[in-house]
Amino acid sequence: METRPECVPCLLKRVIFQAELASNDSVIDSLKAATKAFSEGLRKDRNSAELATEVHSAAYEAMNVKDPYLELKIRADRVAEEFIGPAEEYITSSDDRMKAAILMSSIGNIMDFGMGLAIDDPDEFRSEFNKLIEQGIGHDDTKAVKSILSSAKNIVYIFDNCGESQLDKLLIREIKKNGTKVTGVVRGEPILNDVTLKDAERIGLDKEVDSMHTTSEFRIGLKLDALTKELKKEISSADMIIAKGMANFESLSDQNVPVPIVYILRSKCRPVADALGIPLGINAVIMKMPDEGK
Repeated sequence: METRPECVPCLLKRVIFQAELASNDSVIDSLKAATKAFSEGLRKDRNSAELATEVHSAAYEAMNVKDPYLELKIRADRVAEEFIGPAEEYITSSDDRMKAAILMSSIGNIMDFGMGLAIDDPDEFRSEFNKLIEQGIGHDDTKAVKSILSSAKNIVYIFDNCGESQLDKLLIREIKKNGTKVTGVVRGEPILNDVTLKDAERIGLDKEVDSMHTTSEFRIGLKLDALTKELKKEISSADMIIAKGMANFESLSDQNVPVPIVYILRSKCRPVADALGIPLGINAVIMKMPDEGK
């Protein structure tokens, strides 16, 4: 996805948010580093995830804190865990278990702190859960997703945020009922509130998938060329990729994805909503086929 002017204040807001989490009086230094990275890297054709990676890399170095979101991630996991039971009940009572599980996965994407139309504290999820369910799926390609899943042997599941990943477990369990192999992908280094391998192991997410891989680097989203040979092989042989959240869309939308990919997310900012051609502030399931291009 191409960087838009609106991305600048959004990213700087995130830089302030995370520097305040660090609690080491690094806000000004972080902003100076971030704005320098912006001035050097901002141009009209830049991929938004690539630029965000450079900005956050500079800000993290100025903060001198490896994982400023750690406490927030742990709290998000604990709050989301409270809703696994209600979410399971919703799925069980539904006439379409797979679609219900996809909805549960999509609403978890609101746990994306310090940006856009999301929440800034995990506790806010408690009052949003039922409202998000009532909204349903605003852009709904689940029929196409289910068609592929019905005969899929291998699925690659790219995770996004902590907290959200608790609800991803339910979708993975539904997928695996058909005997489908699920390969999980998490971030290689702590960045924002995204799931790392350590985060996945803390909540048992690694036990839900058949194998777990990382992106091997500090990056918003992922770069296909930078992945390990093993993970590249898993992706090229997959029947479908499930990519959670906006960052994965931002990064992958400008790359040649060799297999069908479904983006499951909540449209929390205007540039992403516009790039996807969907309304702002909805739960969305968007299928893209390889022949649709970048």
